[in-house]
Amino acid sequence: MPFDLGSTPVTGIHRVAYANLRRSLGLPEVPMRIYHQMQQLAVVDDDVHQALKTDVRGVRPLPPPDWELRISSDNGYLMYTDEWGIVRRMPRENGLYYDLSLSPLERAQSADDVERHPWPSPNHPDRFTGMREALIRARDAGYATVLGGISSGMMEMAEALRGFGVFFEDLASASPVAEAIVEKILELKMAYWSAALAKAGDMADIVMEGDDLGGQSGLLISPRTFAAMFRPRLQRLFAHIKSCAPHAAIFYHSCGSVRSIIPDLIEMGADILNPVQVSARGMEPADLKREFGRDITFWGGGIDTQRILPRCSPREVREAVRRSIADLAPGGGFVFTPVHNIQSDVPAENILAMRHALEDFGAY
Repeated sequence: MPFDLGSTPVTGIHRVAYANLRRSLGLPEVPMRIYHQMQQLAVVDDDVHQALKTDVRGVRPLPPPDWELRISSDNGYLMYTDEWGIVRRMPRENGLYYDLSLSPLERAQSADDVERHPWPSPNHPDRFTGMREALIRARDAGYATVLGGISSGMMEMAEALRGFGVFFEDLASASPVAEAIVEKILELKMAYWSAALAKAGDMADIVMEGDDLGGQSGLLISPRTFAAMFRPRLQRLFAHIKSCAPHAAIFYHSCGSVRSIIPDLIEMGADILNPVQVSARGMEPADLKREFGRDITFWGGGIDTQRILPRCSPREVREAVRRSIADLAPGGGFVFTPVHNIQSDVPAENILAMRHALEDFGAY
């Protein structure tokens, strides 16, 4: 059964857990490389891929040449501004993640204000330096390949650019500012995919997109808002990706309780859903497999990163793996990985228990 660790920003491992894992595997200390600054996700090194017998590698675009990561310190926090103009900060002492600190479009009053924002270049040639070569190396080594996008999803990006509270007020009032922001993000995404897939699409087995549309008990927005604001744009985005790379499977991520929109995702052309967040309402793995398993692949699920991995015993982790495979694997269409990134509080012995259980139970 395929196993993924680190191919995407939603199937990765936090730097603290990664350092502990390397020690438990008896591997030498190496410089820590971070590939997702906000989430503090570690690049999984070749020796860990080999030790854990992973099956997937991810390749992501580089930043444009007019932006570089600069971390400053202010009043007990480390801070940086990303290429979109979003400011994030993390406590200097024992900080684990960078949280939203400043939203550059919070005070925008019109669509013109949105257009004047200094948007990043989605298709600058420097973004694609080494992309094709990295995909070829991964394929030649026997890995499936995932090509990452330019940003997180339209709603998640709009929340950060506008501010969560202001953006949800925009949605409730049908503000043209919200419409302009979401449309601009879609425009940049499509420009990126046109260039990336022209450059390296034939080497990508899977193309990753995603958002955070769900909470613990349901969607974060009403069905009417999803249908009006996001569904048509997702339809355009998926159709565009398919037109550029017909062979590539579309991987779509959304945390939380998203059962209500799985039929929409299938109809729009998503091939893979990540994850099956078992702790969320309506996301019972066996039920989802029975209802949707013929139409979509489940990539990750059953191994809860909120409770099982950080707080349970290796024996309980093993049982969760067995149950997850029993629910989601029959008939194929299941790639094994935890529900989301392995967080900083997950003990290395639980990660190893998960991998050993997969070896015991995860055979088609």
